[in-house]
Amino acid sequence: MEISTIGRPRNVGWVRAGALLYGDWGASKAYVIGLGVAAVGFAALPHLLAVCLVTAIVGINYIWVCRCFANGGGVYTAAGLHSRRLAMAGGLLLLADFIVTASLSCLDAFHYLGFDQVEAKKWAISAIFLIGAMNFFGPKHAGSLAIWLALPVVAVVIVLIGAGLPHLGQFHARAPSGGLLPNWVAFVGMILALSGVEAAASSTGVMKLDPGATVDKPSVRIASRRAVTAVMLEVVIATAALSLLAMCLPVGEDQLAAHREDMLRFMGEIFVGPWFGKVVGWVFALLLLSAVNTAIGGMVALLYVMAHDRELPHTFVQLNRFGVPWVALIAATILPVIVLDLNDSVEALSSLYAIGVVGAIVLDVGSCAFARTLPLTDRQRLVMKLTILLLAAIWVTIALHKPRALVFVVMVLAVGFAIRQLARRHFLPPEVSAPAPVPGPRPVSGQFIGQLILVAARGWTPALQFALEESRVRGSRLLVLYIREIAVKTGMSGNWQKDPAAKALFTRLGAEAGDVQVSKLYSISDSPADTIIDIAATFGVDTVVLGGSRRAALVHLLKGNVVARVAANLPESMHLIVIG
Repeated sequence: MEISTIGRPRNVGWVRAGALLYGDWGASKAYVIGLGVAAVGFAALPHLLAVCLVTAIVGINYIWVCRCFANGGGVYTAAGLHSRRLAMAGGLLLLADFIVTASLSCLDAFHYLGFDQVEAKKWAISAIFLIGAMNFFGPKHAGSLAIWLALPVVAVVIVLIGAGLPHLGQFHARAPSGGLLPNWVAFVGMILALSGVEAAASSTGVMKLDPGATVDKPSVRIASRRAVTAVMLEVVIATAALSLLAMCLPVGEDQLAAHREDMLRFMGEIFVGPWFGKVVGWVFALLLLSAVNTAIGGMVALLYVMAHDRELPHTFVQLNRFGVPWVALIAATILPVIVLDLNDSVEALSSLYAIGVVGAIVLDVGSCAFARTLPLTDRQRLVMKLTILLLAAIWVTIALHKPRALVFVVMVLAVGFAIRQLARRHFLPPEVSAPAPVPGPRPVSGQFIGQLILVAARGWTPALQFALEESRVRGSRLLVLYIREIAVKTGMSGNWQKDPAAKALFTRLGAEAGDVQVSKLYSISDSPADTIIDIAATFGVDTVVLGGSRRAALVHLLKGNVVARVAANLPESMHLIVIG
């Protein structure tokens, strides 16, 4: 009786992966252009075009990063190739990025809805608490909002650009004044177009494999390259075009600066009319609120993984009945509110944001560039190292000219490492070593119930007892799948020995199975239905046995019915038996 650890299902194609990435990265144009014109007025065009160029360079770097981490990457994973302390630092920088993403995006969303500074702050704080409460049931469905908003946002951007083209005759940009240093500082203040690019490396663990790739030797080079390239081109081209059109607005610089928080809405009002300004406002507000939800989900997942790796107290892996790490969720909700309460302007939050995201990118790209085990060419490593030098200079500039940003990131790092040290001394249980996972069996075909049965069970259920008895009577092989439902996208594999419920079930199963050929499978998943379907297809089972759902109607609405989803997507050649 072997126990195999099964990864998350790979069911995300490049189009859906690009839409998910766009929900975070694509929102950057909502505030980048406004910050630019607020800083240097109609002299901002060269700075904004330089930001677009840097964004393209970083995007190319992340195409190579994604290729190296087919099972999910990101700065925490990449830095872990060198040392656990470096991984912790990378994780904390990413945490700082997520914290300010939530506060900045939420504040700017209500500016796009037409609220003033005071009212926008009040509504933003309330919205963060509401989104945090929604995530109590798991962020899976709410997080998909970004996918449905991708096309409307792109459509609005295209209309906005098309409507602005006739105004090119009013182009009145001016050349930057002052020396190199003031203009460099102004450029650094607009660098937020990089926000969201880290999400590309983190999502490779669920992308569809390349043709010919296997679970043992995964490759998502095609899907990741297409997703990152498509979003990068939209962000770069659209931001550049809108920056150009912002130089054609028939207003003074003072009025231009007054709309730093809702620049795209203001452009819609001028180029099309007040009604279109409202459309722009609502579309981008929803996209920004979706980015808030994504950031909170990212924080929960990051805190969970760090605690699972024994870098944070074990309380951060405790789950509520819906599979959400509730302590991590509380932290992910409160921290953005604290930051927003202390920094209530888009401009102030932007500097806190930039120092976190740029630091995370430097560590991620740098860790890959100097990791000799990764499949990178010498030319790619050289480009990565040059990119690191540029971004490091940007990070140092932010630290020197924005002392509050430096204090913020130092506090996040100091508190994080202090908690890590305290947890390792007092709050972590002894680590239990686990045996190496053994690959699952290859199935054989059968008729009716067949010779290979898969049962998904979270305990000693009637469904498991039925499947075990049928296997005994028919001489079939039985696959018993235990899914630890984690309602966050962690990109991690599980260890069944650290799951008391799974360990108890597999121990009892070993005693009760007798002469039945049983293979025990364990998976951590944010989508049990997708995991069941994926494993059934991978092993080519004849029959899937499930227990009837007893969840309340509200939970069905928020999380979906596992039995119904499996029934709708299971291959026709497989039978489904529901016991309940």
